[in-house]
Amino acid sequence: MNGVNGVAAPPGLWQEARNPEGRVYYYNTQTKATQWTKPQELMAPAERALANQPWKEYTAAGGRKYWYNTETKQSSWEMPEVYKSALSQAPSLPAKPAAPVNQFVAGGGNAFPSFQQPGRDEFVERSGADRQIGFGQNDSLRSGGPTFQKSTDPEYNSYEEAEAAFIKLLKRSNVQPDWTWEQVMRATLKDPQFRAVKDPRDRKAAFEKYVNEVRLLEKDRAKERLAKLRSDFGAMLRSHPEIKPYTRWKTVRPILEHEAIFRSTDNDNERRQLFEEYILEIKKTNVKREAVTRKSAMDELVNILKALDLEPYTRWSEALSKIELNDKFTSDNKFRTLSKSDILTAFENHIKSLERQFNDERQREKSSKARRERQNRDRFISLLQEMKAAGKIRAGTRWMDIHPEVESDARYTALLGQPGSSPLDLFWDSVEEEERALRLTRNDIYDVLEDRRFEITSDTTFPRFQKEMSTDDRTKFIPQETLQLLFDRLLDKVKRRNEEDKHASERHARRAIDALRSRIKHLDNPPVYHDSTWDSVRSQIAHLDEFKAIDSDDLRRQAFDKVIRRLKEKEEDAEREREARSKRSDHRDRDRDRERDRDRGDRERDRFASRRDKHASRTPEPDAYEADRRKAMADRERQYRKGGTTGLSPPPRDRRADDRADRRATEGRLVDLRDRDRERERRDSHRERDDDREKAHRARDLRGPPAKGEELDYGGSVPGSGGRRRRGGESEDESVGSRKRVKRDRGRDRERDEKKEKERKEEEERARKEEVAMHSGSEEGEMVED
Repeated sequence: MNGVNGVAAPPGLWQEARNPEGRVYYYNTQTKATQWTKPQELMAPAERALANQPWKEYTAAGGRKYWYNTETKQSSWEMPEVYKSALSQAPSLPAKPAAPVNQFVAGGGNAFPSFQQPGRDEFVERSGADRQIGFGQNDSLRSGGPTFQKSTDPEYNSYEEAEAAFIKLLKRSNVQPDWTWEQVMRATLKDPQFRAVKDPRDRKAAFEKYVNEVRLLEKDRAKERLAKLRSDFGAMLRSHPEIKPYTRWKTVRPILEHEAIFRSTDNDNERRQLFEEYILEIKKTNVKREAVTRKSAMDELVNILKALDLEPYTRWSEALSKIELNDKFTSDNKFRTLSKSDILTAFENHIKSLERQFNDERQREKSSKARRERQNRDRFISLLQEMKAAGKIRAGTRWMDIHPEVESDARYTALLGQPGSSPLDLFWDSVEEEERALRLTRNDIYDVLEDRRFEITSDTTFPRFQKEMSTDDRTKFIPQETLQLLFDRLLDKVKRRNEEDKHASERHARRAIDALRSRIKHLDNPPVYHDSTWDSVRSQIAHLDEFKAIDSDDLRRQAFDKVIRRLKEKEEDAEREREARSKRSDHRDRDRDRERDRDRGDRERDRFASRRDKHASRTPEPDAYEADRRKAMADRERQYRKGGTTGLSPPPRDRRADDRADRRATEGRLVDLRDRDRERERRDSHRERDDDREKAHRARDLRGPPAKGEELDYGGSVPGSGGRRRRGGESEDESVGSRKRVKRDRGRDRERDEKKEKERKEEEERARKEEVAMHSGSEEGEMVED
């Protein structure tokens, strides 16, 4: 490794080196071990004296030194007394004359004689005290190395001392932190202390360290000055009570200009910043004070709400009126800091607490009530257990048997009226338990009856049943009460089964009668009429299976009587329907006559109106087929009334003929409706033509006789179109009145047509319904009677 000023140093056990990041570490050439801490062999005497101390010196991020105790974990910006005493007691080596070395002159040439450099494997870069000239050199180097010219540079025992001397030179030369390295060299190059640090890189590093320390010192001084100025400025501002949290800088600046503290700084930004900090501090203080006052007011308000004895269902409006009338609330000024929202929040919290208390109380009452009800049920169950042990409650026991004994018991009366299981439910639970216990005995009885082939009928007596049970070991020890209960149940079961069999046979007989009645009703060769006799029909159905399925002749006669009764009812219904249809036909004829008279009256009024205007109009042409149609309709109605004297459904051939006749009658009615529509349209067309002619005559009369050379109007032009352009004001008024009258007549005609169209549609719908009703009474659509 290179020695001081390029002189080769003998290889030692430990060597100093740097990693790629520039951090120094130490390498043992013998054991090949590396470590970050400096070995004892490379330490200076002062470093050895401080190595055993708990206080260690470190440098902060800004370059400022501080001391850290590795045992107590404390740190300090000031050098501890223990560290100072250890540093003062460290053995100081006397300065020895430096070995003859080449004199290094900045900017000069190299005057070193040539000598053999150490091998590549022995070269390790050094830093610290061992790489400086003049301190810590080896005696073997000075005695065995080449002889150099004697140097006049100062010598120091450690690198720290040399660095301190160089920094002292910088301070003495008043080097500023904003200087460049070239400016520093020009100011300090001629001073011998400039070469206290031999390596130019270490010298520049010492300069950078000095710059960082100076800047940190300046920052600390600036902070101290600003802190003192802030304290004095704040005291000055506090001495002016007129400064409020809402005061502005431009308002307060003229007030403070005469103050000495105000003039102690020339930076107006600092003054304004200190003023704003003071205002912010005042605001924070006021906010804290208001928060304390508000919290105290809220606590007092809670006490006031508790004293008002509010209910959980009290409304906010009622509570607010009570709070505002409270003497304590109105007399204390701190309640003025509360808004209505704050009072509402306190009220809601108080109501919620009251609701919780109310709900808790109700829950406790509910739990207590449930506990009492459960205890009452338990007491009544114990009463039932006592009665069961006494033999008063057995399987099959009824509530009316034990009710007289328990109705006066306090355990029974306490259970009455409470929700849950009633006394009757608990009683039936006890009886069900007895029933479950009785099932084994019942199964034994069933086994004995099956083994002995003994069948219980409705005539079986209890002594006979008891005798059978006493002969078997499985049932001879059954108590008589239990045996009597089981016998009664078996006997009831047999009776119920007999009743069900009876109902089934009756149902089967009814179905057979219905089947026979259906066959009688659908006989067609010959069919059955309402005046048919049983003897005539019996021969036709004697070979049928439905007839043979019924054993009693009375039941067969009964089915026949039902058919005859139904046919007679249908005949009566048909007669009533014909009468109703006849009445409806008469009503329709009267309506047609009335409509015809109304139309004739309308035509007469129109004719009279046309004669009143002295204009002739042609009457509508008479309908030559009206009389024939009316005669045909009357013939059809007469034929329909004569048809069918019995009123019963005729044979299939006659039914089809009647259907055809009904369809022809319906078609005839539809033809009549269409004829009436055509007649109405013809009358409307005649009326429109009359109106057009009337308008043309009126226009010609108003216009006067045609002039010479003027062509007559033969209907090709629009009536009144030419005359409207030629006639004057009086004729124009008459034309307007005529048009209004025509429009009014057309509106009446339109309403009358709409009414007739509606009646025509109702008539068609009624005719269709009648046609459907003619076929709805056929036997295929009849419902089977029960």
